[in-house]
Amino acid sequence: MVESKSGFQFDFEWRIALFTAILVPFMVSLGFWQLQRADEKSAMAAAFDARQNQLPAPITSLWDQPPGMLAYMPVQMSGRFLPDAYFLLDNQMRGGQVGYEVLDVLQLNSGGSVLVNRGWVAGGGDRQSLPSVPRIDGPVEITGHVYIAPGSPFLLAEQQLDGKWPMRIQAVEMEKLAPLVVALQGGKVFPWPVRINADARGALVTDWQIVNMSPVKHQAYAVQWFAMAAVLLVYYLMRSSNVWQLLRGTLRRSD
Repeated sequence: MVESKSGFQFDFEWRIALFTAILVPFMVSLGFWQLQRADEKSAMAAAFDARQNQLPAPITSLWDQPPGMLAYMPVQMSGRFLPDAYFLLDNQMRGGQVGYEVLDVLQLNSGGSVLVNRGWVAGGGDRQSLPSVPRIDGPVEITGHVYIAPGSPFLLAEQQLDGKWPMRIQAVEMEKLAPLVVALQGGKVFPWPVRINADARGALVTDWQIVNMSPVKHQAYAVQWFAMAAVLLVYYLMRSSNVWQLLRGTLRRSD
């Protein structure tokens, strides 16, 4: 027990001290991580808004551009959708309903192909059966924007792709999907998917979300983590010292 002239007493208990020493830095780091995510989401939204003011570029001119130059870039392309050859991105929610995003293979007139995300379709009640997707025949002119997902997709296990069309997938991993498209029709595949515009032919439900969580929500989570760290520190101080008794005594003397 350590006692000062002012009457302050501190009782060091190593288990409580260790618990606090581990959790407080952890909570603070999570708070700063949420602030970092808020900044990233703000930058993504700003980049999307800035790119939407640009005229669509022919996708053939962007083939070898770095990802930083391509994110949300408006593009235009022409070709034909391959019949019955498309991917169904699983577990996509719209309005509380589970469904799929449809990634169709567009064979470009200039050669090569692009995965075009046509939007969302509702899933059926039976997981064994795939939804019916309206097919687009004949030549099409498509406008949209290049979508480069932030970070790596979260997967519980490596997805198994059996090569049977249409193909249900858990994540858009272009390094795995592109070889399947090449085996189907040859040529090369644009390295990123394109999200179709709502007014383009073949578009389904296209309420694209640029960010899955707003910067404001990340900031609110950061405040919660900082607040919990502060509460834990105060609790540790109160539990391990006589600060509360000293405060009560000061208040009584002031009365």
